[in-house]
Formats: sequence, structure tokens, C-alpha cells
Amino acid sequence: MAIMAGVPKTPGPGQVPPAHLRVTNQDREHVVEHVKAAYAEGRFDKLEFDDRLERAMTARTHGDLMPIMTELYGTQVVPKSAPSRLSVPSHPERAPESNERLGAAAAHFLLVVGIPIVGPLILLLIGGKTSPYIRKQALEALNFQITVVGASILLPFTVIGIVLLPFIWVAAVVLAIVGGISALTEGVFRYPMTFRLVK
Repeated sequence: MAIMAGVPKTPGPGQVPPAHLRVTNQDREHVVEHVKAAYAEGRFDKLEFDDRLERAMTARTHGDLMPIMTELYGTQVVPKSAPSRLSVPSHPERAPESNERLGAAAAHFLLVVGIPIVGPLILLLIGGKTSPYIRKQALEALNFQITVVGASILLPFTVIGIVLLPFIWVAAVVLAIVGGISALTEGVFRYPMTFRLVK
């Protein structure tokens, strides 16, 4: 978890207290993996698991994430080679389950059946809360589909755009199929020429 270590407790002029720093999706996913690992070890029940998972996925600052890690590992900090990072006992990343892969693939495939933007958005809001894998794939699909729909609205204002529009949609469908297959096989796929507006 990318929490600054070695920063004085009383911040100097111009310094932002670490607890107030905004977190990234990677920070949230890192904590989620630790929560899932602790649940798998039987360290807390389903209700406690759901509570910590919800808190981790909706965290905005490191101050929101730190209490969760403290509940799991106490206040002891394990030194790491990178001085700017707080380390906790690491667990190997859990491979996504079959239902997670299907949900992630659906985020891509829904464009093919004529449900752009809304499909991956629903999966992001529902499946993305409990599965970092679905969240990652749904975000990628959502940003690509926003780009394609946005281009479809703007291009018809030019003659060249009208000619290009069918080719863009054919390419979009092909790429969506490739993205869906990649999600099913746990591959790494990034859409080209995509404005990633949603983080």
C-alpha cells in the first residue's frame, strides 16, 4: 500500500499529512487482497469481511485504508527496500475465479450485443465492489466504449467521419471480442486510442 513512511508526524510547511493523501485503485486493490487472504485464513466472519471489503473499495484517502491494515497486522511496520512505502506481510495474488472472469469478459462482450457503456458501468458498480479483476476489466471496457460512442457522435459532422464511422464500429466490435477473450484467459489487453476518462 503506497503509504508514505518516514514523513514526520507533524507536517512541515507545504507538506500534506500521509493520512490525507488520495489513494489509487492499486492501493485499494492491494488492501482488498489482504482482506480476502485474512478471510480465507478464518480470521473474521463473513459480516466482518463484507464490512472491511466495502471500506477498502470506497476508501478515498490513506487515512481510510490504514485502519483496515492495522486491524489485520497491528501497528508494526516491516521495513522495505523502498523507503517511501509501508510494507505489510505479502500474500500471492489470488487468481480470479471463473465467475469473475465471466463478469470481466461480459464487460467487453456487451458492446457486441449492442449495450455499450451501460453494460460495463453496471458491472463496475456491482461486481467491481468485490472483485478487483472485474473492476479493472470493466474500467478498461467502459473507457473504450465511451471513446467509441463519443467518436460516433462527433464524426458525422464531417464527410470523412461519415465514411469512417462503419469501419470504426467494425474495429470496435473486433477489439471488444479480443478484450473479452483476453479477460476469460486472464490475459493483459489494453484498447488502443482510448481516452481513459474514468479511473
